[in-house]
This record gives sequence, structure tokens and C-alpha cells, in this order.
Amino acid sequence: MTLSELLQYLDENMDGVFLDGDPAATLDKAREGSHRNPIAAEVLVALMDGAGADRPDTTLERAEAVKAIGPVRLKYMADDAPVEGFRLVEKTIVTIDAAYNDEALSSRG
Repeated sequence: MTLSELLQYLDENMDGVFLDGDPAATLDKAREGSHRNPIAAEVLVALMDGAGADRPDTTLERAEAVKAIGPVRLKYMADDAPVEGFRLVEKTIVTIDAAYNDEALSSRG
């Protein structure tokens, strides 16, 4: 799955919090700090940095994606972290799993 496909899946299944324009513009805004959702931007930057996925057409495996956002997850698991951050990151991980499950099922026909 490409980063673009994953972003579109996340956006469609998470109430539109990820895309801020097209996938390329979204990644640029996340990197620049101008994305409309700062927590989603943290997740996107973690995906880009942790998985080496800096372009929409970069291919990402499930394990790479989940591992890349691990540090953001730990940040929002802290007792003093905002609960909305924890919820968004946890839902993101579940939705990433669903994206790859759907991709695997659709390839089987």
C-alpha cells in the first residue's frame, strides 16, 4: 500500500482528520507545521521519518507504519498527555490494521 492510499483510507475512516488537501499537500503541511490537526500532523511526520515515507507514492508495509508511529503513541500514553491525542493515535493504529486487512482481503477476490 502506498502512503497516499493509506492517508486516503485513514481520512475516509477517521472523520476526515488526516487529509488537508491532496496527499502531497497534506504531507507538506504536516512537515511545515501548518496542518489543520496538529496531532494528525505528528502522526504523519512520524510516518515520514520513521518509515522513510516522504512521498505519497512511497510503499509502506503494515509493520513499518505501526512501528513508525510508536514514539507518538508513547507520548500520548503519558499520564499528562491530552486524552484526545491518545484516542486519535489509538484509533489510527486500529485503522491502519483495518486498511491492510481490507487490502489483503480484496487481493483474494
